Amino acid sequence: MRQLLTGNGAAAWGMRLAGAEYVPAFPITPQTEIIETISGWISSGELDARMVTMDSEHSMLTAAGTAAATGVRVFTATSSQGLLYAMEMLYTVAGWRAPFVLVNVSRALSSPITLEPDHNDVLAARDSGFLQIHCSTCQEVVDSLLLAYRLGEDERVRLPVIVNLDGYYLSFTREPVILPGEDVVSRFLPPYDPEETQFRAKDPLSQGVAVLGGSHYSYFRYETHYASQNGLSVFAEIGREFGDLTGRFYSLLEEYRTDDAEIVFFMIGSFATKAKEAVNRLRDAGQKVGLLRPRLLRPFPEHAIAAALRGVKGVAVVDQNISFGKGGILFAELASALYHIKERPLALVSFIGGLGGRDISNAEFYEMARVTAEAAQSGKIPPPRLLYTKEELARIQGLKAIASAGLHKEQ
Repeated sequence: MRQLLTGNGAAAWGMRLAGAEYVPAFPITPQTEIIETISGWISSGELDARMVTMDSEHSMLTAAGTAAATGVRVFTATSSQGLLYAMEMLYTVAGWRAPFVLVNVSRALSSPITLEPDHNDVLAARDSGFLQIHCSTCQEVVDSLLLAYRLGEDERVRLPVIVNLDGYYLSFTREPVILPGEDVVSRFLPPYDPEETQFRAKDPLSQGVAVLGGSHYSYFRYETHYASQNGLSVFAEIGREFGDLTGRFYSLLEEYRTDDAEIVFFMIGSFATKAKEAVNRLRDAGQKVGLLRPRLLRPFPEHAIAAALRGVKGVAVVDQNISFGKGGILFAELASALYHIKERPLALVSFIGGLGGRDISNAEFYEMARVTAEAAQSGKIPPPRLLYTKEELARIQGLKAIASAGLHKEQ
């Protein structure tokens, strides 16, 4: 069935198709439409699930993890400051090994405050134990929800999963989406088998969290780490299976025109679709440019990335985030993955853009390709570059001057 859906609508449909039974919720822009849609289905009798409105994101994640620990298939969603408010419980429920799906609709963090997206919110959660799947289209949102439940519930993983989509650019953008039929979903995603993690009144079982010393604590942390790493092979396996059923295959990486590419853009999120357009135009101009986009960011598919970039001359890493005092987070992660590779790219160049939803134009992608090609040829790597024009700077400074003059006049 084909529908015209926003990214938020696609997330709601993914939850519905997956048959999630329990939805603890707390609204926050731009995630609210997901919860409103699900609530409407429940109220009209279209969806057999229980939604409970919590008093905060912290209690929402607590309820989600608790329900998942009793063997219930759980869905919830948040965004931006809400994800940060829930951060304590992200670490906690991952330690419980309680698999459920959390959709994060990326929105830049305050302060200053904005409603537009970047990836600092979701990347703040990268070390929590949650696996992370990043989407670039509304179709990917629906499919990734189904993949996420299958991935997190797999006995080799048993961890919660974040599915991330960009606020506004994806959450409120309508795209044609093919919804898998119920027969396809039932074949791909059987009912959740919690095994020993279940609650039965006739056979009560307490699941407590002990206070442990260093040796035992280390054991459980390593166990979680290895379970997360298992997600790489499990995702590759279920991505092929999903493709056999739907015709839409999902691998760890999206490789776009990379077979003979000399310069490759490396990035995540919906702006990667703009990068594809720039790649096409650069190819038309005779330049061998491609795009590499990780779908799975935790666990980090470093071996697949290293293989895809072997022999490439230069990589333009486009970070829609900033780690203050360091730079782009993806850049640092990619550099660590390529360090030991003999045939690593000659140049790895860092670009930081799209902060607070600022657009990245085709012209800027062309410039990034040019700068990266020059760096590969000369061996001189430029410092990290913020995608911000002189015209923008002059306009902002002009507005500040006008505001300052008005303030002095009032005084």
